[in-house]
Amino acid sequence: MAENGEDKLIAVARHIAKTLGRTETMADDILQIFSKFDDRFSREKLSEKIDDDDPRSYAALEHALKLLDCQITQYVAVDQPIWTDSADSAAFLDAIDDLLATIRDWNPMAGEKPIAACLNRADDLLQQAMFRLEEEFRLLIERSGESIDLNRLSDKSESAVNFSSDSEDEEDGGINGEGEEQIPIAHPITDYDFVIDALPSGTINDLHEIAKRMVAAGFGKECSHVYSSCRRDFLEESISRLGLQKLSIEEVQKMPWSELEDEIERWNRAANVALRILFPSERRLCDRIFFGLSSAADFSFMEVCRGSTIQLLNFADAVAIGSRSPERLFKILDVFETLRDLMPEFEALFCDQYCLFLRTEAGTNWKRLGEAIRVIFMELENLIRRDPAKSAVPGGSLHPITRYVMNYLRAACRSRKTLEQVFEENILPAGDYRNPDNNDRSSSSSLSVQMDWIMELLESNLEAKSKMYRDPALCSVFMMNNGRYIVQKVRDSELGSLLGDDWIRKHIAKIRQCHSNYQRSSWNKILGVLKLDSSSVAPNGGSNSMKERLKLFNSCFDEICKAQSAWVIFDEQLRTELRISVARNLLPAYRNFLGRFQIAPEAGKHPDRHIKYNVDDIEARINELFEGRGGSSGGRK
Repeated sequence: MAENGEDKLIAVARHIAKTLGRTETMADDILQIFSKFDDRFSREKLSEKIDDDDPRSYAALEHALKLLDCQITQYVAVDQPIWTDSADSAAFLDAIDDLLATIRDWNPMAGEKPIAACLNRADDLLQQAMFRLEEEFRLLIERSGESIDLNRLSDKSESAVNFSSDSEDEEDGGINGEGEEQIPIAHPITDYDFVIDALPSGTINDLHEIAKRMVAAGFGKECSHVYSSCRRDFLEESISRLGLQKLSIEEVQKMPWSELEDEIERWNRAANVALRILFPSERRLCDRIFFGLSSAADFSFMEVCRGSTIQLLNFADAVAIGSRSPERLFKILDVFETLRDLMPEFEALFCDQYCLFLRTEAGTNWKRLGEAIRVIFMELENLIRRDPAKSAVPGGSLHPITRYVMNYLRAACRSRKTLEQVFEENILPAGDYRNPDNNDRSSSSSLSVQMDWIMELLESNLEAKSKMYRDPALCSVFMMNNGRYIVQKVRDSELGSLLGDDWIRKHIAKIRQCHSNYQRSSWNKILGVLKLDSSSVAPNGGSNSMKERLKLFNSCFDEICKAQSAWVIFDEQLRTELRISVARNLLPAYRNFLGRFQIAPEAGKHPDRHIKYNVDDIEARINELFEGRGGSSGGRK
């Protein structure tokens, strides 16, 4: 009985020590207090009892770790992949779960030296398990990724992408056995409403289970890194198969323009496929593998897409900061529009803290492209200003600068909505990347002012060139030619709605004024010769006889016809109008003069001897004017 009573007493003391002695120091204090009352309560006796029976004792932890070590080590050391057998993979994960639970349960007692030593061993074992999980994670992705056929993108009707190579026998469309790279072919896409299932559903579930354990063990970054290293290769290969080269900003800027034009076409296609198909598919895959682990999912997605996104953005940036010569406008507009239209995708895909810098860079590059477009129009202005006044064309024909500028503006205005957006002082409020077609704001004023200013510069340049002609009539012909061409190009394009009806009416009136100036400076003198007023005097101050007038008419007419047959009216309708106008004024006057001359006494009995041209001859000569004989044809382009 005494022994039984002692056991009960020790049990009570043990219970107190177990309840209160959570640290080694506390346990020592409690045992010290007990030992002062009874030597049976010595530290050695109580500790011996506790260690033998308590499941939370050091001995229990030792025993649990030995079991886990045996279970985990056998899987860590195995040569073949663990995930080839579902039973093995499940057992391995269960062992890791037990190890994590053991570490978690014993961590509150890590202050005790024996417990701390066990936990250090547990951490070492956990690290070995994580290294093996990381390898299994990689193998699962690589093994499944090898079976992915990128040509699957072309399965969705004819509008999808075809990643085929020239060789139908080439399975991966890469480099053939002799090292010759196959040229990829990518067709235009109009429907981006589909995603790529890059990995089988079963593999995704396995990867998710591994990811959960790695994140729980504090190896989330390592899991993300191995995931991104595998998926990044897949993504970069996908973009490469669209034909887009990996080029630095310097390489893009040094590229000949003809090559860069082709590269921009490939970039447009690759950017659309990447942002609308490849990146969303990667986002979906990340969210499934790292389901419930949002931070790891966001970080992994950024790691996968960062390199390809920077490649796309660097190309756009190189185009934006490159040469601003006017002929580059249209391709830069293509890049601007592509990036603008993809900004909603950038906003939706790169919305987390890890991807913020990519979204910001995309917006910056987009605005930089807009600035490049505005600078190109300044270069166009400078080009017009620098075109020398002495470069007037022979025969008063259409000047090349007129043809160039008008065709340039006409082509540019096919992108009117985009240009209106560009010429707004602030392209759009921050974060608002709406297509201008869907923008209700009236934003045409800035572009209208720009176009009006360019037209004014062109007209001033042409007026300076017209002064190079000594003959005022030829000066008027030159201004009519160029004015008519300008009005035609404005009326049948978006330029007309930008500049307005008043602008068109004003310039039609200018052409009419040039017409009147031509008539006055060229034909009024010869019409004065044919006047038969009794008070009139011969224009040359000589005799007022009809014979002298007729001779003077013939001389002036020959001189005019000789000169103006070398002049050029490029527009057939304008040429016809001018001829009709000359004939309408000259023929009646000449017919009347001949009628009076033929009955005049001074004409004698044979007046026809003095008549060099009959009315039909005059009309025929008029119809030979402005043909450019001996001069520049100035044909319309």
